[in-house]
Amino acid sequence: MVVVTLQRDKCIGCNYCVELAPNQFQMSKKDGKSVLLRSQEKKGFYTVKSPDDFIFEDCDKAAKACPVKIISVKNV
Repeated sequence: MVVVTLQRDKCIGCNYCVELAPNQFQMSKKDGKSVLLRSQEKKGFYTVKSPDDFIFEDCDKAAKACPVKIISVKNV
């Protein structure tokens, strides 16, 4: 199980997450911030729990590339 979390309100819109994990992230046309696809929002944190272990590598690369460190990825 892979758990990906995005703290969207701190996003600066650099687009690295979309480039590295395009199946999980996209940029909002409204405000230019990242959107974690198929996520649930709770108190400003957007979270996806996926049984698909194949998303871990791309999401982990996105988390490491994020200049404001607002993406976390766990393999539980």
